[in-house]
This record gives sequence, structure tokens and C-alpha cells, in this order.
Amino acid sequence: MGAREVGLPEAVAGDGLPDRVTIWEVGPRDGLQNESGVVPVATKLEFLDRLADAGAPVLEATSFVHPKWVPQLADAEELLAGLDRRAGVDYPVLVPNERGLERALAAGVDHVAIFASATETFARRNLNRSLDEQFAMFDPVVTRAKAEGLRVRGYVSMCFGDPWEGAVGREQVVGVGKRLLDMGCDQLSLGDTIGVATPGQVTALLAAFGDVDRLAVHFHDTYGQALANTLAALRVGVTAVDSSAGGLGGCPYAESATGNLATEDLVWMLDGLGIGHGFDLDRLADTSAWMAERLGRPSPSRVVRALRG
Repeated sequence: MGAREVGLPEAVAGDGLPDRVTIWEVGPRDGLQNESGVVPVATKLEFLDRLADAGAPVLEATSFVHPKWVPQLADAEELLAGLDRRAGVDYPVLVPNERGLERALAAGVDHVAIFASATETFARRNLNRSLDEQFAMFDPVVTRAKAEGLRVRGYVSMCFGDPWEGAVGREQVVGVGKRLLDMGCDQLSLGDTIGVATPGQVTALLAAFGDVDRLAVHFHDTYGQALANTLAALRVGVTAVDSSAGGLGGCPYAESATGNLATEDLVWMLDGLGIGHGFDLDRLADTSAWMAERLGRPSPSRVVRALRG
């Protein structure tokens, strides 16, 4: 049977699951930021266009971090200037501080994200701030962004485990997350940065938050648990899931962090559960196979490999 003859999985709806999920496609930013070789801006723009053609509702385009820290994203202004922003597609960008926000505003963005840590060690390594000090850095960013009419997302890294500190207490994660929400973040993405979470942990953390309406999940697949963790989150009402086309990604500040949950693998599962998402799987798999060729290695996505060989 040829790859294109496989079709979609049989849809069998599960009890207690949402009718629709918003997929936050992070491949163009989180997926590419850890690549050792700089990807040409023209390739990044084509990647974004292809993902938009495949139906992505949200495309995290780039980050305004200092080029010294993430050289791959030094072309943020050039990329946004050349981007064909499609109607109905959201193009958020990351901003680490007030300077990053200034650059984002000058580029005409309307949706930004800040990135915090749930642990002391990662806050110091990633942000050069203590766990408490990070909020003093974020507060003026969120205040200014909201005053300018921008939407703001907050990321929290190391929500389930930290390579230096080990297990992370749920009360600590909830404390960080609620401070960001109280600060004015519209949505909070809970990150399993090193991919150690299991479904029971996910359920327990979400229960500790209580209200999940403004929560999203961001899983890495280090131990093969990303899909199971996502399903656990969906069962308790989460309707926003981060993923990366082709399973690209990692974290430049945590060597044990491997690729993100692959968007194709997520779409296959959602299709099988009868949950809407907006992506065309065929076009999406083509896009990830195309990018894998440009990066010079096979896609980590199981579904891309199954459909495209």
C-alpha cells in the first residue's frame, strides 16, 4: 500500500473530550531555535507559508531574544518584514524583556509571549534572574503589551521536572503560573521542557490549578509520553496544545530536552478521536518532509515517517 493510500484513522469519539482543539504550531520558533546551522530566512518564510497552507491557526513565528543567546533567531525583524500574514492566522512572537517588546512593537506584532521558569536553577540559567526576580522583569513587559492592545501568553518551563533540581512541586508551578495570570497573561502554557512527565502528573498538576480554561500544554517527547500526556490534559478540559511540525525542537538551555510533540502525531490522534483542529494532514506531512530534507535528516515524527517514508 502506498503512503498516500493510508488515509485517515477511523474516528471514534471518546467520552469527556473537547469537540475542538487549538494547535499552537511552534515549529518555526521552538522547533528551529536549537538547530546548529542557521536556517536561511527564505526557508523559514516558506516553512511558515506551507504551514499556513496546511491549516495552522497559530504559528509562533520567531523570538526577539538577543542574537548572542539564540543566533538562529537573529533574523526576527527581517523575517517579519517578509512574512505574508494570512487572514485568520495568528502569528505570536516571544519577547524576553522590555527591549524585546520594543522590537516586536516596531515590527507590528499583535500577540507576544513571555517565558518564565518554575524552578530557581533554570530561571538563573535561562533568564539570569532568581525565581522571584523574574517577575520584576516580566511585569513591565506585560503591562506595556496590554496597554498597547496586544495579547500576551505566558510560558512556564520545567513544570514537571528539572535536570538540576529533579522533581518540581506542583504548588511551586501553580504559584508561578498564577502570578503570570494575575499579571495579565491571557493564556498560560505549561511546559514539560525535558519530557519527563507522565499522565498522572499531568492530571494532578491541572487539578492543582483548578480552572483550566486559560491553560495550554507543551510536551516534549523524550520518553515517548507526549501523546499520552496530551490525552490526559484533554480529558480534564484543556483545549490548547503546543506542537512542532515534524517533531522539531529542543531547548538551547537544557541539553536533555529533545524534540517537541510532533504536530502530525497529534493530528493523527485528534482525527482518531473525532476532535476538530483545522489541519490538512497530507499537506502538513509534506511540509515536514520538505523541511527535513532542508535540515539534512529524517523527521522524528512517527506519522511523517509512516506516511512519507
